[in-house]
Amino acid sequence: MFRSRLARERHVLAFGVALVLLVLAACTTGGAAGPAAAPTGAATASPAPAAPSTAASAPTEGSSGGGRGDYDYGDPGATSSEASLAPGSSTAAVNVASGPVGTHLTGVGGLTLYTFKPDSANTSTCDGGCAQTWPPFTIQTGTELGAGDGVVGELTTFPRADGALQVAYNGAPLYYFANDSAPGDTNGQGIGDVWFVAKP
Repeated sequence: MFRSRLARERHVLAFGVALVLLVLAACTTGGAAGPAAAPTGAATASPAPAAPSTAASAPTEGSSGGGRGDYDYGDPGATSSEASLAPGSSTAAVNVASGPVGTHLTGVGGLTLYTFKPDSANTSTCDGGCAQTWPPFTIQTGTELGAGDGVVGELTTFPRADGALQVAYNGAPLYYFANDSAPGDTNGQGIGDVWFVAKP
């Protein structure tokens, strides 16, 4: 009786070992059989979409545009290059810089300032898509304007249609250009024969 029970236990143990070896063999051969296929429903990598261009195209007369005067002011979705004042800053300085186009005014961050020929004294005619390509030089209420050396004209502000206060120099509204990214850039000079660096 003892021997038959021992034989039964050996048989169960042998069966268990055989079962474990069978499972291990199945796992090993399954993993080694050729390249693994992607699981069903797995996401496949696709090229990242190209970033939208923020470059502003040069205005051409006769094209439709976002501003007045029938000029194409570039991509209406262009990002503004207008430098904003640091939080807590209460002064916006206007300075003079020199470069290939001569002396010209600069605004916050040393970026070049421009004037728009169709504008009249303290009145901007650049809005919509125009104002995205040519961001107005605006300040918050209560911000003081500081004039650097060589700025001999009068700095004033006037309200735009959206209520923002735009800075003017001797009455001429001032703007930045979206394609200027660093101090000294004057990429907007002469565009459409209506955009010019602001002269001191």
